[in-house]
Amino acid sequence: MSLAPGPTVSPAPTALDRLRALGRPCVMGILNITPDSFSDGGRFLDPGIAIDHAGRMAADGADLLDVGAESTRPYGGMQPVPFEDEVARLAPVLASVVRLGLPVSIDTIKARTADWALRQGATIVNDVWGLQRDPDMAPVVAGHGVPVIVMHNREAVDPTIDIMAEVREFFSRSLEIAARAGIAQVVLDPGVGFGKTPDQSMTVIARLGEFRAFGLPLLMGLSRKRFISTVAPSEPHRRLGGSIAGSLLAVLAGADIVRVHDVAETVQALRVAAAIRAHG
Repeated sequence: MSLAPGPTVSPAPTALDRLRALGRPCVMGILNITPDSFSDGGRFLDPGIAIDHAGRMAADGADLLDVGAESTRPYGGMQPVPFEDEVARLAPVLASVVRLGLPVSIDTIKARTADWALRQGATIVNDVWGLQRDPDMAPVVAGHGVPVIVMHNREAVDPTIDIMAEVREFFSRSLEIAARAGIAQVVLDPGVGFGKTPDQSMTVIARLGEFRAFGLPLLMGLSRKRFISTVAPSEPHRRLGGSIAGSLLAVLAGADIVRVHDVAETVQALRVAAAIRAHG
């Protein structure tokens, strides 16, 4: 007597599967629970204020939320935060953000923090060193079976390099690490402002579509970044127009996700742009 094969069990959909099912570019809202983020450092250190802000971004149309408790500010000056302090900032906030029902990514460079946050309900890891800083990060991501956002980064700016070639090589190394660990889903982020001159940042935005050759979703995080001020001098909180312009162009170039501070305005801009294009 032989046993008939049992039913095929499909793996549960991941957060990335949920976002893909929307069939349009997605807006990621930024929640910095830090005192020193370049744009809004200190505004959301109070847990109640942070949770309220997350709820507002959800109501404003965010498709996912990115929560971080250690500044990874792209222009230097960040202060390393011990694991215990990072978790102490996250603990009063993360569960409430998860209960909003949107996919939540944990923005961290520490595998221990990622593991802790994933156990609290986060469903994506956002690593600004693309699995190349903490050797335990890839195994943690793989062990939880979640997607990872791999961002390009450099220790120092070099205006003489071919930035597109540099980013492609970095992504290739990260993807090798991901494959060896058994990570199934990767999103690529060229890292505007991180280890780049303003001109290099604008180059990776303008030529974002070239990274489509990897066959993976693309994320663009340019909200309030310094390159905007090199074109139109302004403080970070006065860069809404430049942020929206960059996000719209990034979507036209192939971005699947845009990471922004100003959710309502970005959602409106993307919806209007899509409606106008539909009439073309």
